[in-house]
Amino acid sequence: MFRDVTFGQYYMAESFVHRMDARVKLVLCLLFMVGIFFVTSFAVFGAITLFLLVVIALSRVPVGSILKSVKGIFVLLLFTAVLNLFFTKRGTLLWSWWILEIYDEGIKFAAKMLLRLMLLVVGSNILTLTTTPVDLTHAIESLLSPLKVLRFPVRDLALIMSLTLSFIPGLIEETDRIIRAQKARGADFDTGNIIKRAKAFIPILIPLLVGGFRRADELANAMNSRCYEGSDKRTQLNKMRLGWRDAVGAFVTVSVFVGVFVVYCNQQSWANITWLYF
Repeated sequence: MFRDVTFGQYYMAESFVHRMDARVKLVLCLLFMVGIFFVTSFAVFGAITLFLLVVIALSRVPVGSILKSVKGIFVLLLFTAVLNLFFTKRGTLLWSWWILEIYDEGIKFAAKMLLRLMLLVVGSNILTLTTTPVDLTHAIESLLSPLKVLRFPVRDLALIMSLTLSFIPGLIEETDRIIRAQKARGADFDTGNIIKRAKAFIPILIPLLVGGFRRADELANAMNSRCYEGSDKRTQLNKMRLGWRDAVGAFVTVSVFVGVFVVYCNQQSWANITWLYF
C-alpha cells in the first residue's frame, strides 16, 4: 500500500509541463485546488477530468504513476464518501435501517466529494512529479518574497516545506521496509478487525520515528559540513524566467476555471430564483 504513494516524488522527463516555471505551476495548482470546490455538476467534473488527462499527456508522466497516488489513499477516500453518504439528509429517502438512512441527494453528494478529492490528489501529484524539490523551494521563496519587508524568514520557510516534501518518499520507503521485515518475523497486518490491524501497526511507529530522526540528523550534519546558512545573500545558479509555455499554461488553466466559476454562479442564481418562486 505504501509503495503506491507517489506524492513528493519527482519523475524526470522532458515535457511541456516540466519546462514550465515552478512559480506558475504552484499558483495554478493552488487555483485548481480552490476552483475544484466550486464544481457542483457531474458534467463539469467530466470536463475537469478531461483537462487533467490533457495535462498528464503533456507532462509525459505514466498514467500508472499518477493513479498509484489515488490507490494509496483509496481507503481514506472511500471512508469519506461513505460518511457523506449516510450523513446527508436531503432529498428522497431510498433506504433506511436502524439509524442509517440513504437519500438520493446523499448519493450525489458522496459521489461528488469522492471525485473532488480524487481530482485534488491527482492535481497536486502532477505538481510534485513535474517539479524538482529545488525548483519548488525557489518558487515558494519567490512567491513569498514580499513578506521579507516584514522580516519574515521566507527562505527558511521555503526550505522547510521543500525538505518536508523530500522526506515523504523516504518515509514511505522506510515504512514499507519495516512492514516487510515485520512480516518476515511473523507479524500479521492483513487479518482481523480494524482495531486489531491498528494495534499491529504500533510496532512500526517506533522504528519509523527513529529512522526519521536519524535521516534528519544526517541531513543537518550534511548541511553544516557544507557551511549552509539561511542568509538572504545566497544566490541561485539558474534564475527563474517566465516563457511562452507559462503564458499558454496560465491562460488555458485560468480560462477553464473562469468557466467553472461562471457555471457555478449560474447554478446558484437559478437555485435562488427557484427558491423564491416556490
